[in-house]
Amino acid sequence: MRVAAIDCGTNSIRLLIADAAGGGLTDVARRMEIVRLGEGVDRTGRISDAALARTRKALLGYAAEIAELGISRVRMCATSASRDASNAADFRDMVRSVLGVDPEVITGDEEARLSFTGAVAGLTADPPYLVVDIGGGSTEFVTGSSGVEHAISMDIGCVRMTERHLHDDPPTAAQIAAATADITAAVDTALAAVPGREAATLVGLAGSVTTVVALAQNLPGYDATRIHHARVSRDEVAKVTADLLGMTVAERLARPVMHPGRADVIGGGALILQIIMERSGLTSVVASEHDILDGICLSL
Repeated sequence: MRVAAIDCGTNSIRLLIADAAGGGLTDVARRMEIVRLGEGVDRTGRISDAALARTRKALLGYAAEIAELGISRVRMCATSASRDASNAADFRDMVRSVLGVDPEVITGDEEARLSFTGAVAGLTADPPYLVVDIGGGSTEFVTGSSGVEHAISMDIGCVRMTERHLHDDPPTAAQIAAATADITAAVDTALAAVPGREAATLVGLAGSVTTVVALAQNLPGYDATRIHHARVSRDEVAKVTADLLGMTVAERLARPVMHPGRADVIGGGALILQIIMERSGLTSVVASEHDILDGICLSL
């Protein structure tokens, strides 16, 4: 059965088309567009007209590919920005008109469970796992071995932290300190709710993590095959984070692995990863290119 999953988060909208058989997936196509749906939502409580237009344009392209490839079932999940926005109904109406299905504005708990399912499929590292999905508006913390045992979603993400604290280019020491305090409080709350400090392996998901891992490996370009299941140390993450926070956006853009739509918020995402590693005591992170998209497809 050929299925399609769409994940619409605060920063990006992504598509996975896969053939499902025997409980596994074979990729047909993976797509990602930076649409910044959550731009300004932390401040205004609303999705802007411009953000809706950007998302609609990307979704039209995805709908055309879905129609062309003969999909049996489609599931679209929308996460942090569309949970928080007062005009989420406008977003749902737009999706229905373009895609023909309603988006599921899932809870943080469901987001965490889908992310865990996708992330640990095919993973050979030692359990139990702490899986962290660092998004634009929220970060999910999930622990478990063969299945989810504990999960919590916290309102820290690369877009939210950048908009809330990291205003200058590059951010000032005071701004970084404010972001650090905010993130640390949220991470400590999460680790009090889920036993992340007892995990044997930290698994990191989403673009902030994979970009940091690519930078730590000094890759000449973004290469998902070299990033998937790569392991980097806490010291390497701290170095990359310090470098990113000391750069201007233009300097970040000059790095060959950097997606143009991520350059202005990657410092906040890297800082979240660094603080999770520091507060959990875990000394390395394994990056996964498989995440909530894979979990959504498997759910079909």
